[in-house]
Amino acid sequence: MDWRPLLDFVFPAQCASCNAIGSGLCSACRPDGKAIAVYLPSLRVAAAAPYESTLRAAVLALKDGRRDVAEALGRMTAPLVTPGATLVPVPTTAKRRRTRGLDGVALVARCAAAIAGARVVLALEQRSGDAQRGRSRSQRLAAQGRFACNAAGVAGVRVTLFDDVCTTGSTLRDCADAIREAGGLVDDAIVVAVANSPKPWSTSNVR
Repeated sequence: MDWRPLLDFVFPAQCASCNAIGSGLCSACRPDGKAIAVYLPSLRVAAAAPYESTLRAAVLALKDGRRDVAEALGRMTAPLVTPGATLVPVPTTAKRRRTRGLDGVALVARCAAAIAGARVVLALEQRSGDAQRGRSRSQRLAAQGRFACNAAGVAGVRVTLFDDVCTTGSTLRDCADAIREAGGLVDDAIVVAVANSPKPWSTSNVR
């Protein structure tokens, strides 16, 4: 039995920012600016918007396991996804998956891929339980080798990384290294938001 219609009726989608009923991020709160291009040493990153204000509230709600917010963010990031692309989401820890009942980034990626006509491959896993949330900038930049990649899903395939927030870029670089070690090809990443903090990269607005 599909319980989703009943759950939607009992717990309707609600904007993570203003609490309006109808969507995990309503049209009034959804950023409407141009996407942002972020250039890391080995990756081109497309971000839907800056990590601030209403979008920050939505991403934090996603981290708390809000499925309706994941679907809203999937719709927002879908225009950044190339039809036919292979998306590889950055995984959360197994402990957080158990706590939340879902992997929020993977769900956002699936929603975006379904709209854009792409596919999702869950090829990455965290080698340890250390998450980046709560770490200082220097700790984030120093973190390496935290991810392993299943070669069966990416070997010889050009993929696009997918994550919720790019802060220092260390997680994306770490994931890209793991994919390349497994024989995959990765030059691009998509994120919901990019943090507005001192960055060792260049940025520009893109259509």
